[in-house]
Amino acid sequence: MLTDRQRHEAAELLRSAEHGVTPIAPLTEAYPGIDTEDAYEIQLVNIRHRLAAGAEVRGHKVGLSSPVMQRMMGVDEPDYGHLLHDMELRSDVPVTAARYCSPRVEVEVGFVLGDDLPGEGCTPADVLAATERVVPALELIDSRIRDWRITIADTIADNASSAGYVIGEGRDPRELDLKAIDARLSSGGELLAEGRSDAVLGDPALSVAWLARTVARFGVPLRKGHVVLPGSCTRAVDVAPGAVFTAEFTGLGSVSLSFI
Repeated sequence: MLTDRQRHEAAELLRSAEHGVTPIAPLTEAYPGIDTEDAYEIQLVNIRHRLAAGAEVRGHKVGLSSPVMQRMMGVDEPDYGHLLHDMELRSDVPVTAARYCSPRVEVEVGFVLGDDLPGEGCTPADVLAATERVVPALELIDSRIRDWRITIADTIADNASSAGYVIGEGRDPRELDLKAIDARLSSGGELLAEGRSDAVLGDPALSVAWLARTVARFGVPLRKGHVVLPGSCTRAVDVAPGAVFTAEFTGLGSVSLSFI
């Protein structure tokens, strides 16, 4: 467990790394006593800092939502981060790759909420009832930790390694089998990764329900209009300037993101 001063020091290290596009050594090396509670508090220090500067919360992302990634990190549940308005990206506006330390893209079936979600006791049925539409999505992830040498505490403190996202139009979730959406990521006509929506805890709605219950313990609601990214259907793919990525989803459509 870290002191409050150490948490603020760690948050400043991450802020400086992001602003200067200069990754740092793992926080677990500088603060060997850091645990997940510390890490979430560090994340919140930086989120509050950005909100004070005018940012707005537009939703949340879930990470480590596959059993494989959980085993790699030595945990038995996902983690989460915040999506802010200045993290919104557009398919028709190229992203400058040099703004990021070590960017990658992930393919996700996103949820746009049409109503507030309950917190304690939230179920997948509640998620479906409150979801306005599910959307094709790409998440831009980045690590302010050098060479992605992250533990669970490092990634949580670093806003669950989130950096941006883009979403498409989508459909009513009741028109789809959310556990059987095939996803393919390609660039320049080359297939880079493929997977299926049930890679996310067996059902991405389960991931959203987990998030609603988890953040409710901290007094955080998932509101109407929020975007929730429940976790990746595929492996993450490295970004390079000049790349144009397109994610295609059966029955759901596609979304693209380009880099300069």
